[in-house]
Amino acid sequence: MAVVLRLASASPRRRELLASIGVAVDVAPADIDESRHAGESAEAFVSRLARVKAIAGHRADDVLPTLGADTVVVCDDDIFGKPVDEADAARMLSRLAGREHRVLSAVAVIGARGTLECRVATRVVMRPIQAEEIQRYWATGEPQDKAGGYAIQGLASIFVERIEGSYSAVVGLPLHETAELLSAQGVPLWLAGD
Repeated sequence: MAVVLRLASASPRRRELLASIGVAVDVAPADIDESRHAGESAEAFVSRLARVKAIAGHRADDVLPTLGADTVVVCDDDIFGKPVDEADAARMLSRLAGREHRVLSAVAVIGARGTLECRVATRVVMRPIQAEEIQRYWATGEPQDKAGGYAIQGLASIFVERIEGSYSAVVGLPLHETAELLSAQGVPLWLAGD
């Protein structure tokens, strides 16, 4: 499969999701400041990060479109990124346990048609989680690099009662919307043929 897209992310999940729709990528992680601006809404924050990652990863002299993406977990008005340590993960999962939260996933694709963007919100409801379960989950290593301290596609799936919205967006990339952006930029998907 020929490389048709530059992915400005080191996320193996995003690479796997793109491969699942037939998109081979050149991985070029973008090193950007991921600090939230004062007064910035969660929606504006995640969209800005996706756009800035795409810009940082894009090479003006290249024909490959560049995709930047970001995903955050939002509980009340607090943004949960990747946990810094076990205590941080426990704090996040304790807040998410037994209630609903939102996962926001934004995508920006720079290509022939300029910068095209989208943002998807998914509601996730978790069952109550005991402190001992959180400790055992942390010990698996899975939550250490995941927004909100959990991976819906992994062991933490047993914590999730239901979702309303895009499952792939919670994993890290909303595939339906991403495929539309890629198609608009002329990126061939698996259904386009050889």
